[in-house]
Amino acid sequence: MPALPLILSLILALALSRPLISFLTEGGHRRSNYRGELLPCPLGLLILAAALAALIPLALLAGLFDLNTLELVGLPLILGVVALGIADDAFAGSSRGWRGHGGAALSGAFSTGALKAFGTLGLALAWCAVTQDGVARFLLAPLVIVLATNLFNLFDLRPGRSVKVFVLVGVGCTLGAWSLDSLFSLGLWVGPILVCGALDLRERGILGDSGSNVVGVVAGIWLVLVLGTTGLAVAAAVLVVLTIYGELRSINTLVESTPGLSHLDSLGRIVHRA
Repeated sequence: MPALPLILSLILALALSRPLISFLTEGGHRRSNYRGELLPCPLGLLILAAALAALIPLALLAGLFDLNTLELVGLPLILGVVALGIADDAFAGSSRGWRGHGGAALSGAFSTGALKAFGTLGLALAWCAVTQDGVARFLLAPLVIVLATNLFNLFDLRPGRSVKVFVLVGVGCTLGAWSLDSLFSLGLWVGPILVCGALDLRERGILGDSGSNVVGVVAGIWLVLVLGTTGLAVAAAVLVVLTIYGELRSINTLVESTPGLSHLDSLGRIVHRA
């Protein structure tokens, strides 16, 4: 039953989406989107809630009936990144980007962004220390995971963009490996991410750092699961280039000014007329 975590977490995310949006709205947990409209935030809580709720029946089935229903690939790493994202959503200051957070930390100020960066690196290194063979993979895998986590945060400037990129990464990994194993291994998270992506795209809420970061860390782990050492090196190089570009220029401007990318980026998005 390898697809059960994906199916169950997807169903639970659909069931929990309306109550969570109501909870965030009624509690005043809202953030301005790119048009200045206040929307419920963070939708990342939905990913966490659905995944944890799905663990209850999955663990019961595995424990009581000895069924292979538990796929916990990267669970401590992903939960840690979600917690760091929630902290950033709740307590973030005015600093933005690696330069802003790094500057704040170097000046002696406490920065939730710096906490998230160092925390994600520590979690990624710890996970890779027990899952990756060889020095090259041990060094490359955390780099891919940390950079992907940050990059998906940079993508999250327009509705649905982060999850669209996530879907492209997932499809590429699945087709490249010619196997559904990696999809099912991360199914506990993929289901809720897809639901959040639909809500984000239709402007029912905003992912927040907790949402975009979990999308990024799952994408990073997915790459680690399917790529060989050479592939990881290529992925790391691409992520480094995109990260530097995102810090120095604007990924949003690049996407919106590039034919093809701008069309894909706008697919499914609500059209607002003046």
